[in-house]
Amino acid sequence: MADVTDIMMELEAQGTEQHRKVYTRHGARPPMFGVSYAVLRPLGKRLGRDQALAEDLWATGNHDARVLAGMIMDPGEIDRSGVDRWIADVDNYVLTDSLTAPIAGSAVGLAAAYDLIGRAGEWEQALGWQILTNALLSSREFDDGQLEALAGRIESDISSAPNRARYSMNATLIAIGSRSDELEAAAIDTATRIGVVEVDHGETGCKTPFAPEYILKTRERRRVKEAGAASR
Repeated sequence: MADVTDIMMELEAQGTEQHRKVYTRHGARPPMFGVSYAVLRPLGKRLGRDQALAEDLWATGNHDARVLAGMIMDPGEIDRSGVDRWIADVDNYVLTDSLTAPIAGSAVGLAAAYDLIGRAGEWEQALGWQILTNALLSSREFDDGQLEALAGRIESDISSAPNRARYSMNATLIAIGSRSDELEAAAIDTATRIGVVEVDHGETGCKTPFAPEYILKTRERRRVKEAGAASR
């Protein structure tokens, strides 16, 4: 098993001032080394799934270590207490992004998502909607009634939701509309009524997708892909 002290030394050696500046613009806070994802991703693959090491890395409080922790978390070993413990530490969307995939892939993912979207905190809500988006895009089983209810909840709550939660809710609506022709039409209607979703992206060049346009593009790409598969 890799040692957390050795990994932290490796991360520190790879950090740069330029990346610290970039991550700060995206909301990350010290302590952090500023390690490029071009370094973090191969390192995560090298380490593989290692929940004990992920917990140790997360406990350091270091931003880069926590992003790496998300990359090596083992979905098979994630429980609800872990989800609640990690989200209590989150203070930026880069960390919600790092937690989304492993939690979504766990046995507690959907239950955690529905709980989190009902909470008041920005990062809790954002993570909950991101987990739902991930589940929708990975073709988890949902019935249309569930998804219509989620779309209705997004329409009623998005204008009053915290900043980053609005971005995640918009992504969930796009994912709903991407699943079928029927849901495409319903989601576009909902998104049109909502209009442009305003999200403050700070000092970055990030933008919020306009859901009706993005749903149409996503569905068209899927149709082309399915047609290609059918012709082979």
